[in-house]
Amino acid sequence: MVTRFQQIRNLEDLRDYVNETLCNQYELQIDAFLLTERLLRRGGKPCGIYFCLHGPRAVKFTAIWETERNQILFYGSTGERFQRTQLLDAPSLEHAAA
Repeated sequence: MVTRFQQIRNLEDLRDYVNETLCNQYELQIDAFLLTERLLRRGGKPCGIYFCLHGPRAVKFTAIWETERNQILFYGSTGERFQRTQLLDAPSLEHAAA
């Protein structure tokens, strides 16, 4: 599994990075497929975001940004983790919590 380090300034940059990483890994055209997200909560407080790229033929690729360790974990369609990205700075979740 590959570990990378990345500077992310805000949630839009985070979405773009996740979308580009998943598309590049599976040789998909960037922005050609729907990327959905869900706010993850622990004890009622936001603790991360679950991303799902809905690829061709109903294949799904996922990523989870977890705020405690400030890392993004990327998974293939069968659940295998293929990359871990350690973020150098954490974007704010306050706008996503709405």
